[in-house]
Amino acid sequence: MSVALMVVDARFDVLKPVRSQMGLVLMESYWITDLPQRAWQGVAGQFGSRTELIAENEKLKTEALLLQGRLQKLAALTEQNVRLRELLNSSALVNEKVEVAELIGVDPNPFTHRILINKGERDGVFLGQPVLDARGLMGQVVELMPYTSRVLLLTDTTHSIPVQVNRNGLRAIASGTGNPERLELRHVADTADIKEGDLLVSSGMGQRFPAGYPVATVNEVIHDSGQPFAIVRAIPTAALNRSRYMLLVFSDRRSPEQRATDAAIAQEEADRKGTSAAGQPAATVEQGAPAGSAPATPATPAAPAAQPAAPAAAPATPATAPAAPAHTRRQ
Repeated sequence: MSVALMVVDARFDVLKPVRSQMGLVLMESYWITDLPQRAWQGVAGQFGSRTELIAENEKLKTEALLLQGRLQKLAALTEQNVRLRELLNSSALVNEKVEVAELIGVDPNPFTHRILINKGERDGVFLGQPVLDARGLMGQVVELMPYTSRVLLLTDTTHSIPVQVNRNGLRAIASGTGNPERLELRHVADTADIKEGDLLVSSGMGQRFPAGYPVATVNEVIHDSGQPFAIVRAIPTAALNRSRYMLLVFSDRRSPEQRATDAAIAQEEADRKGTSAAGQPAATVEQGAPAGSAPATPATPAAPAAQPAAPAAAPATPATAPAAPAHTRRQ
């Protein structure tokens, strides 16, 4: 009978309604037999959950208090930074403008670490633009298309970024290794103050990445007495292989060369203005000296300001140059 039922059940659908009805009947018996165990688990869970909730509540209160204290300190530091920037007449932005982008493709070449995002030149993206996720820096834009862009990740072997240790400000260069979970610090002195667990942030020295963003966490420091440099390895803080949404930072679209050129032009203009302001009294004296009207110049101090075109016209018409002082004497 058992064999017959198995054959019929395997080849025909006659027993499906019977199985469904038997399942309803047996479900009640399962529920009744499992009732004592579920009741015991419910009582134990109530007492255990209450104790855990009380402990978790106390822990969260302590963490909230500590975070509020840190937030107050951060607010004070931010205000101090704003005041210092105003004193220095700096045009740097404290809060950069960002835009959300989505990952739409990954470079299939295993020897390069590049991704494709859905923002391009039409969206204002520019070459060298920093890209970060919710945890830290991811890389920079290296190729522009109208509606998409290609981003070079930090772990690519051709990429390097200037960083500094957040604990003591030690500067270094973090280079990609081809491993999406590892960065290496190049040419770090064997006696440098760096240890496992140190947070590496962008230093802003290359004027490409904004300063202060997390880059990696040091996980290994190897000292060799026979080598001048230590071997320092770090893990990127950004989820390079898992992040789907990222941020494009619009801090400054100028390249480092453009920034240097603009700074030099601004400095030249400032020097030119300072030189012209310093040489204005001497030029007034020289204009009045040839005519021998030194006493008349103090009597009419507003004459140079009222007739600014006279000095410019004097070289073009040298024959009329003596007449100007005579007219001044008649006044």
